[in-house]
Amino acid sequence: MLVDPSIIGSTSESKIFEIEKGAIRNFAVAIGDDNPLYTDEAFAKECGYRSIVAPPTFPTTIRVTNPKVQFEPSRVLHGGMEYLYERPIVAGDILRCFSSVTEVYEREGKMGKMTFLVQETRGEDLEGNLVYRGKNTLIVR
Repeated sequence: MLVDPSIIGSTSESKIFEIEKGAIRNFAVAIGDDNPLYTDEAFAKECGYRSIVAPPTFPTTIRVTNPKVQFEPSRVLHGGMEYLYERPIVAGDILRCFSSVTEVYEREGKMGKMTFLVQETRGEDLEGNLVYRGKNTLIVR
């Protein structure tokens, strides 16, 4: 197996992220989404939010590395990403994030064996309330 399955259950150190308006606006522009919730603070407040709202895939910009996860980057494919929210992320949020390895398994493909590495990232507010979870699947071949 190209990833040691003994890392299942390992967790990264937590890392603090301040969610900034500029980062949200730049991300919305980068993905080509002109929803004013992501760029216009007055509009977001009229809709009941404290500030502009992060697009659903914004946590892609949050990187928390687990030192036990090691592989050759040139041998990795993106296998999928999904997010589950307890509430929207808004500008001004301060999130404590960490990631855990939840699965490592092998499958046989047309080009041989592939190792799947599944990690979950959790973002919590500073009171410990869960804001979002992200599930990331990488394929190592």
